[in-house]
This record gives sequence, C-alpha cells and structure tokens, in this order.
Amino acid sequence: MAAPPIKSVQCFGRKKTAVAVTYCKEGRGLIKINGCPIELVEPEILRFKAYEPILLLGRHRFAGVDMRIRVKGGGHTSQIYAIRQSIAKALVAYYQKFVDEQSKKEIKDILVRYDRTLLVADPRRCEPKKFGGRGARARPKRSTHSRLRFEFSLHHSIPSSSASSFFSLTFCSETKGFVVMDTTSLDAKRRPFSLKMWPPSQNTRRVLVERMTNNLSTKSILTEKYGTLSKEEAEENAKQIEDVAFVAADQKYEKEPDGDGSSAVHCYARECSKMLLEVLKKGSSSKESKVVSDSTPKQTLFDISKGTRAFIEAEEAEKLLSPLKEPGNAYTKICFSNRSFGLGAARVAEPILISLKNQLKEVDLSDFIAGRPEAEALEVINIFAAALEGSELRFLDLSNNALGEKGVRAFGALLKSQSCLEELYLMNDGISEEAAQAVHKLIPSMDKLKILHFHNNMTGNEGAFAISKIVKHSSLLEDFRCSSTRVGSEGGVALCEALGTCTHLKKLDLRDNMFGVEGGIALSRALSKHEHLKEIYLSYLNLEDEGVVALANVLKESAPSLEVLDIAGNDITAKAAPALAACIGAKTLLTQLNLGENELKDEGTIQISQVLEGLSQLKEVDLNTNSIRRAGARVLAQAVVQKPDFKLLNINGNFISDDGIDEVKALFKKSPHMLGSLDENDPEGEDDAEDDEESGDDEGNEDVLESKLKNLGS
Repeated sequence: MAAPPIKSVQCFGRKKTAVAVTYCKEGRGLIKINGCPIELVEPEILRFKAYEPILLLGRHRFAGVDMRIRVKGGGHTSQIYAIRQSIAKALVAYYQKFVDEQSKKEIKDILVRYDRTLLVADPRRCEPKKFGGRGARARPKRSTHSRLRFEFSLHHSIPSSSASSFFSLTFCSETKGFVVMDTTSLDAKRRPFSLKMWPPSQNTRRVLVERMTNNLSTKSILTEKYGTLSKEEAEENAKQIEDVAFVAADQKYEKEPDGDGSSAVHCYARECSKMLLEVLKKGSSSKESKVVSDSTPKQTLFDISKGTRAFIEAEEAEKLLSPLKEPGNAYTKICFSNRSFGLGAARVAEPILISLKNQLKEVDLSDFIAGRPEAEALEVINIFAAALEGSELRFLDLSNNALGEKGVRAFGALLKSQSCLEELYLMNDGISEEAAQAVHKLIPSMDKLKILHFHNNMTGNEGAFAISKIVKHSSLLEDFRCSSTRVGSEGGVALCEALGTCTHLKKLDLRDNMFGVEGGIALSRALSKHEHLKEIYLSYLNLEDEGVVALANVLKESAPSLEVLDIAGNDITAKAAPALAACIGAKTLLTQLNLGENELKDEGTIQISQVLEGLSQLKEVDLNTNSIRRAGARVLAQAVVQKPDFKLLNINGNFISDDGIDEVKALFKKSPHMLGSLDENDPEGEDDAEDDEESGDDEGNEDVLESKLKNLGS
C-alpha cells in the first residue's frame, strides 16, 4: 500500500536580487535556513527581522510545521527580507491548503496590517548609474564661463572651389558669439571642434546677423560672382536666415540623446551657410530672395527639463524663461520638470504664464518643487495654479511632487478650471484617501479624459473609492494605471466595477495591490465587454487560482487584440492552467506573456506550452520561479525556440536539473541570446522538495508526467 502523500507547500520570497525558497511540510516546528536553525541566522543585528512572522503570529501557529529555507543572491539585508516573506507566504499557503480558510484569513490579515511586504514582493529597484556621471542622477558641474571654442567649415554647403576662400562660422568666449570671417588666414591652421552649450545667447544671434549682413553686402569671391545686396535687403535676409536656422537647430537639439547641443550647433551653422548661398545666387532683384514665408513652422514646445536637477531662483528664471516673452511665439506646450522653482522664480514665471495661458494646451509641472520647504512649495503651487487658471489644457502632469491633500488643494484654482483634460498624471504624489477625494471634487469634468495615471501613491481602500468615482465618469478612458497604491479587496472591487463603464480601454495597469480573489472576480465581470484591450498588467494582486480562472474565462471571449498579458506573482498553480491555457491560445496577437513567480510546476507549464506553439507573433515569455523541472523546461523551450520573431525566454529561479539545463541550452544553440540567464536556477531544489516522499527514478517520473499531460490535450 502506497504511503499517504506528505502535506507540503513551497513558496518564494524576493527582495531585489535575493530569492528565498521555503519548503513547508507537516512537522514539529523546526525552521532551518540553508541548513542552520533560524536562531543562528546572520547578520545578528537583522535576526529579529527574520523572526517577525513568528513573533507576529505566535509560535503555536508554527508548531505543526517544519520549514526548510534556501536563500541565495543579493546582500545580507535583501536575503533577510526575502526569508521573512517566504516564511509568511509559506505559512499562509499551508493553512489555506491543509487547515481551513478562516485560519488562513486571520493569519493573512495580521501580516498585512503589520507590513504588506510580508506577502507582496517589493518591485522597487535602485536606479542604475547613467553614462556621463558618477551616479544615477549626479553629473559633474560645469562653469558657464569656461572657454569654449569651435569652428564650422562650410565645405558641405558651398562649392569647394569657392568655400575655401569665403567664410566659416566661429564661436569663441572672447566675442561671446558667432563670427563670420574670411578663412584665407585659417586654412593653414584649422582649429578642432569641441564641446559648447545650446542655445546661443541673444547677443550671439545678433552678432551672427550683423556678420551675415556684412557678407551679403560687401565684396568677396562669391559676391563678385553673384552680386551684392543693398544694406537694407541684406539685413532683412540675414534676420530671416538666422530665424529659420535657429528653429531647425532647436528642433534638432530636442532629439539629441545626450543633450550637449553639438549636433544643434552643427545644424545651425549648416543651415545659415546653405541659405546664405541661396540668397546670393538668387540676387537682389528676385523677390524669392526672402527665404522665410508666412508658412515657416514655429516652435510649439518649450522644455527646460534637460540636464541635471537644479534649484531655480529669480535671476536664473529670467534667463531660462526669456523665450516665452518673445512677442508672437507659438508655444502650446511647456515642460518645467526637473527644475525646482523657488518663490522668486515663481513670481518671475507668473506674468509669463498669464500671458500664455490662452494658447497653452499641454503643461508638465512634474518634479518642480523638489527639496523646497512645505510652506514655500505650497505658495509656489498657488502662484502657478492662479497663473494658469482658465487655460484649456488637454495634458497636465503633476507627478513627483509629494503633493498630499495640501498640494492637491493648492492646485485647486487650476484643477477647477479644467473641463477639456484628456491626459492627467498624478504619479508618486503621496495621494492619500483625503487627496484622492480632493481630486475628485476639484476637477469639474472627466468626459474627455483618455489617460489617467495614479501610480505609486498611498491611496488605500478609501482613496480607491474616490478614484473609482473619477473612473466611472471617464467613459472615453483608454489608459488607466493605478499600480502600487495599497488598494485592498474592497477598494479593488470598487475600482473594477467602475472600469466596467470604460469600454474604450486599451491599456490597464493595476499591479502590486492586494485585490485578492474577490477583486479578481469583480475585474472579470468588468472586462467582459472590453473589445479594445491590448495590454493588461495584473501582477502581484494576490488573485490566486479562483481569481485567475475567472479572468481567463472572460478574457478568452473578449479582448481579441490583446498583445501583453502580465499576471506574475499571483500564487497560480497547475489547477488554473487549463483555463489559463485556453485563454492564451485564443490570443493570436499576443507578443508578451509574464507568468513569473507562480506555482505552475511542470504540469501547468506543459499545458501552457502546448498552446504557445500556435502563437506566431509571440516575442517574450517569462515563467521564472515556478518550480519548473526538467520536463517542463524542455517542452516550453521547444514551443518557442522556432518562432521567427521570438526574443527572450526567462525560466530562471526554477528547479531544472543540470541535464535539463544542458538540453534547453542545446535547443537554443543557434540563438543563445533568446534564452535568459539561469544563474538563480537551483538544480538541487527538486531533491529538497521531494526528499521526504517515496519517489522512483527522476527520468521515469518525468516521462509519466509528459505522457499524462499529452493525454489532456488529446
């Protein structure tokens, strides 16, 4: 007679790059970490962090189980946080599966009230260092008085026979401007090109116009050939040439990836040279010598966000915002992000914004009061809000300002006057319950809203009720993001019910909340009529099998154009695999699938792999940390390796044997770049999970598993 199966579960905890795997089985209260008792875990100073689940729940709840934990990757602190999360998740899973639902709910509520990261992975990561600086944001300081010199030859725009003796453009710190001069004396001593700053000062532009006027109206090799212009005509053409060249160069500058302005200056010089020669060729008698027409496109975007974050005071604001004072400008979009405005700078900006508000359509005020005292920041907000009151904006970004309720109400004058908003961004603003209610009350109309982002706030359930009222009145909504907002089951249900009215949705992001099974079922009801959905992000919502099955059954019939499906970290087991596989198989346009950090194991993985074979446009598949072994990994690899546009398969953090890894690598031999890292795979994990069970030969078990699963599809 076969021995009864051992009561056991296996769960994962993650923090940054640290991964802890807890194997929890029926026992007598032993807890070991990498073979050592939990009482000896290092470092000692963090030991009580690992004890937290035990101290919160009481030792009596652990008396009937044994836990064996393996942890790797990351640093000491990350490993401790991964351990505590895996212990908490394992106990919840064990009580749900082998005790009763009421006990499991009590444990879960205690853990979530204390610290939700005991059950939900923390997605935050350290921002990586960027090229050109010593850190993620830090950049070396540069003096504005440094000597900068560069020179442009005009060989590209003027025939070689005449260019060598005509002129070139030189910028130098001594004259603070461009100088157009005879290059006969420079031919023998050509100066090298070096870095500079853009845009040029008004004095620089004036000097350039004067030099071009001189070149058009005085004798030189080219003017002897084509003729000179009168002083008045030369000056008029020079101004027009400079204006057109400046606009073209400034548009070039906006597209520069490094923002240093080198290609913009090159474009500025090239355009001036080209048009100068065109004017000379046309001659003074031609009306076509005027190179600028009424249809010349003008700049519409004013952006000061490039470069490092900086504090702006009154004097610098005068210089930065001077282009906005020019009469007849056509700016409809302004971006003040990444610049922290003080009170003096705000007062400089106030009359400028008042003069522009009737033409503005897009305003970006994200991260514009960083590092300011609360009182000063609120007054700055009040000034900007009053200046922009009455404008008819279609785009408004107030992200990264740590607004809270006070900040939202400080923007009240601006928000109350908006009835045409199409895009609203309130990310990382400390939007609490009260702040969310203030947003709902202040904005008069959401009828035209298409994009609404509330990512990374402290909204909670009560705040979610206020957001749901906003969503309910946004029938044209196409892109909704409410991720990492601490919304629980009740708030999740309210949000999902509101989303049922937004049948134009194309992108939905609800990641990293605690919706639970009830939220998943409510969301499934809401999405039944959404035919336009292309991207769905539902990772780390604690949906479990019941919630995922409900969603899969609905999505199978709706969202025919779905391209991205992300439901990682939802405790999905092989029990939900048939419904999930049927849903995935119906999405012929699917390009990205993320089922990482679940419990699909080989059984669920193979069922899903069978439907992946029919998805010709699939590009990325992520099934990391799913307790997959050799059989599941092999079948999954075979399903995707032959796809023409496939880019990445991630099966890291599983229990694939060494032989299994060799098989997978052999399948990807011709395209190894398509296979993700396997550094966190644990070949011994399979043995750890089964060393207390009576098992036969591994290969035999895998063959039996594959044959059973193939019968499911037949």
